[in-house]
Amino acid sequence: MLISSDPVNAFVDYPDVPVPNAPDGPLAGLTFGVKDIFDVAGYPTGCGNPERRAESDVAKTSAPAVQMLLDAGARFVGKTHTAELAFSLDGINTHYGTPTNPAASDRVPGGSSSGSASAVAARLVDIALGSDTGGSVRAPASFCGIVGLRPTFGRIDISQVMPLAESLDTVGWFTRDVALYERVGAVMLGEDTAGPPLTRMIIAEEAWACLMGEDEKAALWPAVDRLAALFGEPRSMAVTPDGLAAWQETFRAVQGFQAWRAHGPWIVSRKPNLMEAVRGRFEAARRISEAAYERAVEKRAVVRERVHDILGDDGFMVLPTLPTIAPLVRATEADLEAFRARALSMLCMAGLAGVPQISLPVATVAGCPLGLSLVGPAGRDRALIGLGRKLFAEG
Repeated sequence: MLISSDPVNAFVDYPDVPVPNAPDGPLAGLTFGVKDIFDVAGYPTGCGNPERRAESDVAKTSAPAVQMLLDAGARFVGKTHTAELAFSLDGINTHYGTPTNPAASDRVPGGSSSGSASAVAARLVDIALGSDTGGSVRAPASFCGIVGLRPTFGRIDISQVMPLAESLDTVGWFTRDVALYERVGAVMLGEDTAGPPLTRMIIAEEAWACLMGEDEKAALWPAVDRLAALFGEPRSMAVTPDGLAAWQETFRAVQGFQAWRAHGPWIVSRKPNLMEAVRGRFEAARRISEAAYERAVEKRAVVRERVHDILGDDGFMVLPTLPTIAPLVRATEADLEAFRARALSMLCMAGLAGVPQISLPVATVAGCPLGLSLVGPAGRDRALIGLGRKLFAEG
């Protein structure tokens, strides 16, 4: 890493290779880290696994998402740890050590973009790139008390990035505040799809019902009230006709089938030393039949149409990012898996529908961060970030 110290184990221990950046630009003077599933010129791409790291060639060019930041004047300072093969929401990695959550050191940082979130929250960098398939930017943002967006699917070029599930993978990033998030968004996102202002506020009832308790709702609701003061009385509605659990099962089938298609041949031939939890997820993915996958793809189309109809071109949903604060690092694997299942039921909507979702650091419970999410129409990512700025301006 190209900084003096890393007290939270956010960065991978690669030999330092400077990466040229533009001398000026809209992000000049800022530093950034990159999740170790993105190619960065002069570095291998280890993907959180020792065998993948050993087999990886040094990249000759940087991924387009990385290059955009370099061309905007930001300075690269290192590659950040990822959960193994980016298949985790807790961010635990026993191969390299789990990055510390700077906001709650006894709790997990979230994954799979764990090192990127940790580096930003610890003020080691201004910006850090991550990826979000099932929540790998939104969950760490909530756990670490920072800003993170899952963009509209396909909005940012994701080439030269390790795939997990190709129809769900997106490029995201972290910052500590919304003002900087807007600056980075102007670089990463380009212009939004044309449309009216996002003014129609919708409370996603089922997501609020997934909260672990009243303390979580009490902590988040003042931010909802501030939004209501800006945009008028929200409409509270049931988003899912068959429940979030059904949408979660659809998501798991799509993600799992595509994850095994991406990594299964390598796992079978290489027999890598995978963490037990990650191995279990891939074994479950291996058992998803093509027929089950095709049914899930059909159901996903229904979900997408439902979400797009609710949002229209001027609506935004308000929901908790996660059911509660970050689990303890010492939590059992069973407890972590139970949390993952509950969290995915809340996170799956944006992924299935391909719409943007931003997690904003608006609350704490027991001294630990908890994020509030806004979900907007496809292609309106910058408008959604703008809502976050208005929320904090009123806070």
